[in-house]
Amino acid sequence: MTVVFVHGVPETAALWDSLRAHLDGDSMALSLPGFGSARPESFAATKDAYADWLAAELHRIPGPIDLVGHDWGALLTYRIVTKYDVPLRSWVADGAAIMHPDYRWHELAQTWQTSGAGEEFVRQATDIDTRMGNSILDLYRSATPNPYRDWGPDLKRSTAPGLVITPLQDPYDDYQPAAEIARQLAANHYLMPDAGHWWMVEHPAAAAEALQDFWTSLFPAHGPWLSW
Repeated sequence: MTVVFVHGVPETAALWDSLRAHLDGDSMALSLPGFGSARPESFAATKDAYADWLAAELHRIPGPIDLVGHDWGALLTYRIVTKYDVPLRSWVADGAAIMHPDYRWHELAQTWQTSGAGEEFVRQATDIDTRMGNSILDLYRSATPNPYRDWGPDLKRSTAPGLVITPLQDPYDDYQPAAEIARQLAANHYLMPDAGHWWMVEHPAAAAEALQDFWTSLFPAHGPWLSW
């Protein structure tokens, strides 16, 4: 089996390095086009374009696959497991509250979604390059007023077993709506009381153990093993 990690915005695949160091099994971290990787000129960088891209990438990877998504990688994970015919062994994702019909984007996301203000942010940003900045604008502007508007009707029980992670110190997530989405997907719900948005960086060993516990509960004789 292969664990496939998908990062969020504005991040790169390196986000997962410290967590992956605690796993002995095969794993890989994909780079979203435009985020520390090339973005083809024909690539629209909308939420649907990224979902199509991720589905195609997963089809190229020998299975079985355990998919793990964070932030926008999590939103893409929810889309993959409810809309696409991608064979997965399991999936894990955070940020479930963002898939709720009542979700309102945070202030920075609203800046990115505003014509002029978003471009000015990208121009002044020192921690992102122009390619990543433009990809951020295209992505967030494709998801107004929230992801639920276009993707919500397809949210249903996934065919593969899933785990929703909610770090309780994450200002971009919220326990109650996340719990509702977890129930809608018939997924397990795991709370991380002392973790924030970047839980995989803040607590890599504990995060790896939580993933391993989930995989072992589903497949006791299989799953990546922890390396301490």
